[in-house]
Amino acid sequence: MRGAGGACADQTAGVSALLNEKDTKLQALALQKLDTLVDRFWAELADSVPRIEELYEDESFPERKLAALVASKVYFYLGELDDALSFALGADNLFDVEVRSEYIETVVSKAIDEYIAQRNVPPAERSVDARLEAIVDKMQQRCLSDRAYHQALGVALEAGRLDTVQRVFEETRDQTLLTYVLEVVMGAVASPALRSEVLHLLVKLFQSLPSPDYFSIAQCYVYLNEPQAASQLLFSLLEAAAGQGEDGGEPLLVAYQIAFDLVESATQEFLTHLRGDLERRTGGGEAKAQEGGAPDAGLPAWSARIRQILTGEESIQLYRDFLKSANHADLAILKGSKDLLDAHYSAYHSAMSLSNAFMNAGTTSDQFLRENLDWLAKASNWSKFTATAALGVLNKGNLKEGLNILRPYLPSDGPSSSVYSEGGSLFALGLIHANHGAEVLGLLTNMLRTNTAEVVQHGAALGLGAAGMATENEEVYEELRTVLYSDSAVAGEAAGYAMGLVYLGTGSERATEEMVQYAQETQHEKIIRGLAVGIALLNYGRESNAEATIEVLLSNRDAIIRYGGVYAIALAYAGTGNNRAISRLLHIAVSDGSDDVRRAAVTALGFLLLRNPAQVPQIVQLLSESYNPHVRYGSALALGIACAGTGLDAAVDLLEPLTKDPVDFVRQGACIALGMIFIEQNDTLNPRVQAGRKTFDRILSEKHEEAMAKFGAALAQGLIDAGGRNVTITLQGRGGSNKTAAIVGMALFAQYWYWFPMAHFASLAFTPTAVIGLTRELEAPELQLVSRARPSLFAYPPPVQVASERKLEKVETAVLSTTAKSQARQRTKERKKAAQEGGEAMDTDDAPPAGKDDAPPAEDKPADAAPKKGPEPSSETLPNCSRVTPFQLKYVAFAPDSRFVPVRAIGARRTDAWSAAEGDALPAVAAPPRADGEKDGAAPSADAVHARRLAGFTAAGGGGIVLLRDREPGKPFARINMRGDAQADGERRDGDQVAAVANAPDQDAEDKGPTGVDAAREQPPPAGEDVDMDTGAEAR
Repeated sequence: MRGAGGACADQTAGVSALLNEKDTKLQALALQKLDTLVDRFWAELADSVPRIEELYEDESFPERKLAALVASKVYFYLGELDDALSFALGADNLFDVEVRSEYIETVVSKAIDEYIAQRNVPPAERSVDARLEAIVDKMQQRCLSDRAYHQALGVALEAGRLDTVQRVFEETRDQTLLTYVLEVVMGAVASPALRSEVLHLLVKLFQSLPSPDYFSIAQCYVYLNEPQAASQLLFSLLEAAAGQGEDGGEPLLVAYQIAFDLVESATQEFLTHLRGDLERRTGGGEAKAQEGGAPDAGLPAWSARIRQILTGEESIQLYRDFLKSANHADLAILKGSKDLLDAHYSAYHSAMSLSNAFMNAGTTSDQFLRENLDWLAKASNWSKFTATAALGVLNKGNLKEGLNILRPYLPSDGPSSSVYSEGGSLFALGLIHANHGAEVLGLLTNMLRTNTAEVVQHGAALGLGAAGMATENEEVYEELRTVLYSDSAVAGEAAGYAMGLVYLGTGSERATEEMVQYAQETQHEKIIRGLAVGIALLNYGRESNAEATIEVLLSNRDAIIRYGGVYAIALAYAGTGNNRAISRLLHIAVSDGSDDVRRAAVTALGFLLLRNPAQVPQIVQLLSESYNPHVRYGSALALGIACAGTGLDAAVDLLEPLTKDPVDFVRQGACIALGMIFIEQNDTLNPRVQAGRKTFDRILSEKHEEAMAKFGAALAQGLIDAGGRNVTITLQGRGGSNKTAAIVGMALFAQYWYWFPMAHFASLAFTPTAVIGLTRELEAPELQLVSRARPSLFAYPPPVQVASERKLEKVETAVLSTTAKSQARQRTKERKKAAQEGGEAMDTDDAPPAGKDDAPPAEDKPADAAPKKGPEPSSETLPNCSRVTPFQLKYVAFAPDSRFVPVRAIGARRTDAWSAAEGDALPAVAAPPRADGEKDGAAPSADAVHARRLAGFTAAGGGGIVLLRDREPGKPFARINMRGDAQADGERRDGDQVAAVANAPDQDAEDKGPTGVDAAREQPPPAGEDVDMDTGAEAR
């Protein structure tokens, strides 16, 4: 007996036979029946598709659309989506987007992709299929009916349908939707011209709100690079403040807040033009203090205060004071690593200098150096350069005292103590003034011009690059070019980097031509590499405008110049997620003949996808398993760059096997990436952090571990606790825009592969994570914030337990068995004799007097048990100027009854904020009880999983500087003094530290230890304990 399936199959064959009948009614009836059967018996219908297509192509056939629909479904099930879409378009209204089925959803998705592709061509060449547009319009209407606004806006942005964006807003009047568009526009819209149109529309819509969102408007102007428009916005707020009385009211606070936000999101070029335009509008003037300490009232004084804020010095000072007062660096970690690494080997000494610099970045703390002067004195040659340059990272942002701190090391008119410490001090000076170097450009330029030592010129050039970033200073560029043309490999390499930094993002045709030409003429690989990366820096953020230069670099036969072309892609398209650029990098990663180029291509993926960290593990998964170790290393670094601070499990899953890779530099890259990913996380929030720290310790303590793996582990220890455990690593500004200095710093950090001192540039990506509330007078009042999460989730990691020195115990003297028997017989005789004499001696065995050695073991003592702790509270209060980590930010707000309230939400996204009036928008998740004996590294608790969701993750970290509205003006309040009573930094330096560096040995410039990964692998540390690498070959 045949089954029902066989009968239906026969029925399908019979119905299909009707398609060959001449009667159109029978053919139509057959199509109607097949339409109901195609979902189950599409395989049997595959042979009938040619006949169905003939019916569709017959214009006289009345049911052409039905034939197209049936053919479309068959092709869908056959996996031919292009043909399925083509016939679906022919089905016209019979293709109903309202039907919820896999076929409809898939073909509609294909239709949207095709529509976006047709829309994203130049207008002159654009030809959009009206039928496609009709399907997309129907789908958009369906999204609006279902209130799926994010989906509708996403399609509209990718397709450039601004009318849909405006329509959605007009129907909803929902400000959060505009905020959503602002957040995704940089990644969703590939065309710069279209992006500009979207941003201008957003400005118009934000202004149309009942209460205009001035903060979002200012962010739009940053994306648009329109400082004049931002100046007009600030000027209009100042005019409104002038009508509010002497205190300026709410508009003045908003203007101050916008100024602080712009400092953290805009480029220095933008801020310079903004200050100049605002000064022109308001007529200049300076902010003067009255007797009470408050600045003068009035528009000119307020304008002067805003211009002062826009210099960035106020923000730098506040963050430096925070890092200094909240420093929680654990020096025991550094000391333990130092004791494990032989300081005579220059690579190990450089590793510890870098680790200390990262761990104490911006804190001004040189305690580790002062407590380990013997170790510091072992620095020689380039390791001395690195150690001195580290002072710039320790004192990063110390604009007032930086020069005094470094003065003992700087070149002077007298005899030179060490060209390496002099060069390192010039680099350090540039790092202290990174991106704010107007005050030191003259000094550095003069040093570059007058000092002929190539090591000093090297340091001066790097310092000029850091301090003069994006200034387009012609004089500095000319001096750097002069040094370049001297054809010194050491000085020329740094000059190449610096020329690109000074003209950062300008795409200067003159600079590009000169640098490309000299790169092809010189024979020094170091100079070629410096120029190649320098050309990449010229094209930062230029996207498609950089394509001509990228093509020239990538088509060159020299692998080093192609290496620069890869970094040009990374910097030109940083943060855009451009699909074409990603495809290009993936092709280079598997096809280029140079390992260096392939490694760079994979690393560059991290820069392009910095806004989408969750995508990076998916893209590099196969690359992380490549047979080529350079590709595996690049995968690790890409994960570290894009996923820094996220603790992303998918990234850690890929990196943990790489820490056990057979190749040393792959283990190095994996450790560095883990350090970046785990930054500012503890074991409670992410149980895998402890395993990462143990991995670093294991590699450092393993006697037979290769030097480069230990180098990476040491750097990772500094990165995971960077800035005294008060900074995160992020390549985005607090408003979501690209953070230029951070992206550039991380790109230059990656060059440590060739030159260890370049690792110092990683400090440019360190962002303090603090909430600093300021009043109208820019004072920090004492107040309380509420964190609605249990304290242990975001607490500082506990300090490392240092094993106390064990006292030597007395060893009991061994007693021979014959001696013991003799002594026993003697005691027996004595007892018998005493008994005969009538003594009353007790008949007991002699025993030694009870002592501390005879005390019962500690575990057997009935010691008082420690009082059991009660359940951990579900919330905590934080004082003003406290650390607030990126994951913690979504739980933090000002208390409802606080006297001071912020003028904007303390999160980068308004939708992340909560208040008591809004109810439990973010309910506290109760932590499950921790079982006795639960092992570290166990599965995270429910609230830890909730806390680590990237959906509420603020990539830029912390709440930053927030202006406060005073609900009780005129009433006195207590102020916070983060600076303490310590003497000025420049006055507290230990003279022994200077002497230790100055007296360290210097050999000839051609006689030094390895200063790059390749060189260190070729020249491993000797097995002996007393190692002297000063006689090693030059590591170029």
